Amino acid sequence: QVQLVESGGGLVQAGGSLRLSCVTSGRTLSMYAMSWFRQAPGKEREFVAAVSRNGVRTNYADFVRGRFTILRDNAKSTVYLQMNSLKPEDTAVFYCAAKLAAHDYYLKDDPKDYTYWGQGTQVTVSS
Repeated sequence: QVQLVESGGGLVQAGGSLRLSCVTSGRTLSMYAMSWFRQAPGKEREFVAAVSRNGVRTNYADFVRGRFTILRDNAKSTVYLQMNSLKPEDTAVFYCAAKLAAHDYYLKDDPKDYTYWGQGTQVTVSS
């Protein structure tokens, strides 16, 4: 089992940047594919970005491509989401998720595929 704790959310003006962190414990991070999801009030949880074991593969939702970057540092047991050029429509609770993976190319973008979740961190982008 792995425990996930997100941090780094906050209030930022449109066009600004935030870096979210997801600190893990319980198992070595290198065993897991990791993702970020977000959920706005009244909406379903939606995929944002994913990174495979050892960072050999990444995937991004179309609405964040070119603005967000997912990074992992297995030595620090931490996954990051660097968010640039933030827009008001990015406002949501952002969640870190983990899935035990069998190989370095495993990636999923459906929240139902993920086993472990953090508590979420609020990102609010003002116009």
